[in-house]
Amino acid sequence: MKLTELGLVPQILIGVVLGAVTALLMPQLAESLGLLGQLFVGMLKAVAPLLVLVLVMSAIANRHDSGSDGRRTLMVLALYLIGMISAALVALLLSQLFPQTIVLTGQAEGAPPEAVASVLSDVLFKLIDNPVNALLTGNFLGCLSWAVLLGLSFRSAPAGFRDHLQVLADGVSHIVRYVIRLAPLGIFGLVCFTVATVGLEALASYAGLALVLVAAMLVMALVINPLLVFLLTRRNPYPIVFRCLEESGITAFFTRSSAANIPVNLNLAKKLGISEELYTVSIPVGATVNMTGAAITITTLTLAAAHTLGIAVSLPTALLLCVISALSACGASGVPSGSLLLIPLACSLFGIPLDVSMQVVAVGFIISVIQDSAETALNSSTDVVYTYAVDQWGETEPVVSLSSAD
Repeated sequence: MKLTELGLVPQILIGVVLGAVTALLMPQLAESLGLLGQLFVGMLKAVAPLLVLVLVMSAIANRHDSGSDGRRTLMVLALYLIGMISAALVALLLSQLFPQTIVLTGQAEGAPPEAVASVLSDVLFKLIDNPVNALLTGNFLGCLSWAVLLGLSFRSAPAGFRDHLQVLADGVSHIVRYVIRLAPLGIFGLVCFTVATVGLEALASYAGLALVLVAAMLVMALVINPLLVFLLTRRNPYPIVFRCLEESGITAFFTRSSAANIPVNLNLAKKLGISEELYTVSIPVGATVNMTGAAITITTLTLAAAHTLGIAVSLPTALLLCVISALSACGASGVPSGSLLLIPLACSLFGIPLDVSMQVVAVGFIISVIQDSAETALNSSTDVVYTYAVDQWGETEPVVSLSSAD
């Protein structure tokens, strides 16, 4: 069988293995091959804002009137918030059962926000960004808000014009499919660079902390998310959960960018038969505000700092931490390690000074090769899982087969 005849996921897994082997045998060459991964992520980030703009605009301009679409979109947003609070609670439970301490030595660069209000206000200002600047900077909330406004305005345009919008959306979607086909090569380059430059030595001293983080994310992905899907669909949730982890989570694990994974998720949502009016809005919004993995990271590292300093964590304070982590996670940018600079915000709840909390951020960067990859995989796959669950709410049978297919 030719390699090109395999499905996309098997090709990606082959790329992972070859990348790791190449990095171990030829580390100097592997660092150069990392350019392939950077180009792949760059292409995804380049096409994603335009895709969101034209796809949402065309979908709204051409859709039939249905009040259920707006209600389902609100349901997805509510599910995002429920998921993030649940993730923070899972992290809280595991951190209390297996308390972790860290060595506070170095510091990390960056300017963390001073309050939750500043995070949320930043989200609001992104919504009213200049459309050209939103496209140039990859501001997906700005692209989304302009796409909705233009789509509503074009609903009264002549049918021919609206047909042309659909042709434009289809054309950009075709480009996305071509880019996604390059995923095995791009991920090969990403694995080469990561293994050659980081290796596993830096993770050894923080293995326990990394294990707690990954365990919390696995509990969220394999227990909490399936439970939420079952409550909405009343069907076995694991086929859709595994399908999303396979086709969205694996790619996100290596790109480490929710923003770069938007085209992948939109393509997956289309294959799953999800309503276009729903997924064209929920997926871009989810890439910005649905950060279940970020809520886990913020909660776990903050509690590790508290345990290290001997700070007692009362139940009310712990519950407040979960809420703050969920709200802060909404402002985590869709780029690698975007959640780490929000840790000082949560640490301030325990009176931990900024210089100490920034050392916690530095620890986060040390384990980010595992933490950020697992976090992004959970964030991105959850976007599709929740969107599918709401789309199937009240349906007796799934629209399409959930078996994996290229």
